[in-house]
Amino acid sequence: MKRGLVAFFLTLQAVAGVEVNDTARLLTELIRVDTSNPPGNEGKLDALLESKLKPLGFEIDIIQTPDAGKSHFIARLRGDGSKKPILLAAHADVVGVEREKWTVDPFAGTIKDGYVMGRGAIDFKGGLAVFLEAVIMLAKNKVPLARDVIFLSEADEEGGKYNTMWLAEKAWDKIDCEFSLNEGGWIIKGADGKVRYISISTADKSGVSLLLTARGKSTHSSMPLPDNAIFTLGRALAKLGDYDTKPMLIPSTREFFDTLGKTSTPPMSTYFQNLAHSNDPELVKQADHEISKDPLLHAIMRNTIAPVLLNGGFRGNVIPSSAEATINFRIIPGTDVNELIKEVKNVIGDPRVEITITTRAIGGDTAALTDKLRNMKPSPQDTELYSVLSAEAKSIYSAPVTPYLFQAGTDSFAWRVKGIPVYGIYPYPIDAEDLSRMHGNDERVSVESLRTGTEMIYKTLVKIAAKN
Repeated sequence: MKRGLVAFFLTLQAVAGVEVNDTARLLTELIRVDTSNPPGNEGKLDALLESKLKPLGFEIDIIQTPDAGKSHFIARLRGDGSKKPILLAAHADVVGVEREKWTVDPFAGTIKDGYVMGRGAIDFKGGLAVFLEAVIMLAKNKVPLARDVIFLSEADEEGGKYNTMWLAEKAWDKIDCEFSLNEGGWIIKGADGKVRYISISTADKSGVSLLLTARGKSTHSSMPLPDNAIFTLGRALAKLGDYDTKPMLIPSTREFFDTLGKTSTPPMSTYFQNLAHSNDPELVKQADHEISKDPLLHAIMRNTIAPVLLNGGFRGNVIPSSAEATINFRIIPGTDVNELIKEVKNVIGDPRVEITITTRAIGGDTAALTDKLRNMKPSPQDTELYSVLSAEAKSIYSAPVTPYLFQAGTDSFAWRVKGIPVYGIYPYPIDAEDLSRMHGNDERVSVESLRTGTEMIYKTLVKIAAKN
């Protein structure tokens, strides 16, 4: 009955003038499977994905995690083995919702005003749908393949415990590849609706959480003492709140801002050029100030600081002996975590505040994490996949293509630590309004963007994987 109603609704949309393509239909189906994490329940998608791919000749593997209902779905379309596989990876889980703040049911897959609306529409069930439709087209069109094409629907990207690092330990032979596509860079539209630029991420910022702990004497709240732990912590947080780290431009970020400079009008074009190339500290400072008004651009040029958790006190009449704050840093590749801790200590300037790396964020292995983050290298731009994807994107959207440092972390870490190139893209044009809804309310992606994004990925796969 529900499927019939959805089909009827899609028909009404088509009658109303919205051309509903196959990728948009797939996305509505994916959104209707609620995979909010926690708990995720990504396994609920397995049957749907298997029903789409197994009849087309894909080999299916479902890797169950220790958590019931949480699994990774792997589908392989075989080639002749003359080339190493290409992997398309997309996470199936989504963040939770505040239902009362949505204008539509976040898990209904509604198509409205030319958009597919629902949790995960952009992050990243939209990408899952694009990748899925592209590999379906390969199979239906019976494209002779020189390499296997692997489609991976990931678990726990939004949670972390059983993500692709766990999968790589358990089933590396199932996901080993020459190179991979994942989430990451953007196809950004301007106010005129035209694509302004395409960014393909070749590196991700990593997440490191520092725990700030202030200590003092615990006593009755009627007799406050100078060493109040909550006040001490509050002063430390105020100092961090007034502090901003300095810009750190890795080569891909410099190239990205150079591209923005060439595609912008004054005065922003000058600011972008000064940030990327000027040796004058005052010009760089001015450029930083103006460019940082855009939170996305502010984030990719520096290590960012965000308080995310607070813990202090247990009764209304007791001054606690300690207070804690968890600060999430998104750090640029090459950052030394130990140097970051020193920087934070200098900003706070109070020995009563202890700073430690939270074991929850790093699996308990501080030394290993520090070493990996400091030595992580961006994926190279001279691979066949980067070249072909760039060419297809430029051809379809008539806009410049640039490498990019993704402002958040992704599951690409599992492959990049093994030296396998990963390239990230949200494979559909979006504008600033669409981007602001990601992880927010009324998340959406354009039906037309899904169509052109699927065309881009399909053409890339044909050129990369098909026999000559």
